[in-house]
Amino acid sequence: MGSLEWLAVVLVLLLLVRDRLAGWLSGPGLQTWATVFVSVMVQAVPFLVFGVVLSAVIAVFVPRSFWARALPSHPVLAVPAAGVAGVVLPGCECGSVPIAGSLIRRGVTPAAALAFLLAAPAINPIVLTATVIAFPGRPEMAVARGLASLVVAVAMGWLWLRLGKAEWIKLPHRPDLDDTSKARAFWAACRHDVMHAGGFLVVGAAAAATINVVIPGAWLQKLAEDPIVSILVLATLAVLLSICSEADAFVAASLTQFSLTSRLVFLVVGPMVDLKLISMQAGVFGRRFMVRFAPATFVAAILVGTAVGTVML
Repeated sequence: MGSLEWLAVVLVLLLLVRDRLAGWLSGPGLQTWATVFVSVMVQAVPFLVFGVVLSAVIAVFVPRSFWARALPSHPVLAVPAAGVAGVVLPGCECGSVPIAGSLIRRGVTPAAALAFLLAAPAINPIVLTATVIAFPGRPEMAVARGLASLVVAVAMGWLWLRLGKAEWIKLPHRPDLDDTSKARAFWAACRHDVMHAGGFLVVGAAAAATINVVIPGAWLQKLAEDPIVSILVLATLAVLLSICSEADAFVAASLTQFSLTSRLVFLVVGPMVDLKLISMQAGVFGRRFMVRFAPATFVAAILVGTAVGTVML
């Protein structure tokens, strides 16, 4: 049986038990869950779709060699330039990992490619606009997010220049989008990003709704009262939820029990270190790279996010 057949079976089963499901869904807890879930999805999906389409356009129609020519030849200068170049990639972190691998294949210094990988999902216009909308009346959240994310990206790039080793990166052979027609490559990139980012968005929205309903408000309030614990809790939550960067601001906005600084750390950590990124980094760059780079990025994101949030928020 294929996925379509399984979907048909699930729909038939839901139809058979619809009366019992209606009784379950009438409870106040599930109604609250559904309200939070739908609100997150409705706000986030337009940004997700727009970001996926633009990311596919850039990945297919902009030659990868362009990035190598556009960056300074000196590695120390190439790192911040690559970080700032993340502004022109309006997509999520799912697309930045393979693009960073392509940059390294094209001869870009790994430090610059890694700075681009970390900065692109967090400082592009789509993500920053979504952050402004998710936090109405708080434009400083978007500014703080962009600044903190760029600082972390550049710092990690320079750290790689200082301590990184070439043998820690192992790029596997994979077919390129250039081997197919532009139209096919475009739709393949769109399908890939929608399947991955969209699926993680649904999981993240469901998790956020579950947290709001299942976990007693007194527990969250107690965690939120301690500034250090609240930051660590939301940093860990960002890793576990694995929400697309175009949508994570709406989830963060729903966690109203926590301070703005802890929610800023959530927004800085998520696009740089989460479960899907860790697995993708292991697949694209190798496990030796992942076990060193991901923990270091996690710590840097917490420290910089906390510092920027303390000053700006």
